[in-house]
Amino acid sequence: MKFASIRIITGNIKQMVAFYEMVTGVSAEWLAPVFAEIVMPGAVLAIGSEATVPLWQENSAEPGANRTVFIEFQVNDIDAEYARLKESVLLVHELKTMPWGNKTFQFRDPEGNAVSLFMPATEEARSRFAGR
Repeated sequence: MKFASIRIITGNIKQMVAFYEMVTGVSAEWLAPVFAEIVMPGAVLAIGSEATVPLWQENSAEPGANRTVFIEFQVNDIDAEYARLKESVLLVHELKTMPWGNKTFQFRDPEGNAVSLFMPATEEARSRFAGR
């Protein structure tokens, strides 16, 4: 099995795609007016308009309703990313090092989804990510 993507359903696809293009620095690939992908090494962030929900199952997804998933991006320089984004995003928490060794900050996207940027900060964390 191969992990392929995370998909976000949104009420405003243009705003959401622009937000993630700004965060990642990657231009989206628009596969349809209601669907785009931000293709990055390791995974794809798919963004679908709420108009795509009935293609799966009516009412199977609801924009802005998630409070359990964190979308995480590993970066090379967490301090630089924090300085770049802190004035452009709604921060949940500022830079801190987590008990498992990642230095991170968290913010919300336009639909309220939690987004974390992180960098392995301890030797143990760096060795854990070395083989990924």
